[in-house]
Amino acid sequence: MSIETEATKPLVDAIAVTATASTLFGWLPPTVALLTLLWTLIRIYETATVQKLVKKYKGRIYNAKNV
Repeated sequence: MSIETEATKPLVDAIAVTATASTLFGWLPPTVALLTLLWTLIRIYETATVQKLVKKYKGRIYNAKNV
């Protein structure tokens, strides 16, 4: 990732939190909630912990096919 992208992520995360709260209060349409949910899931998927789990799971599938 480039420096610009990494610097922008916290800003977009703050916008996502604001959009989620606004949707919960009924200020924004459900479409915004869906987009916010997708952004949040992508960010969670990008974390080191999830990436380790994905790598471990893919390794198990690969090893099971080669047995």
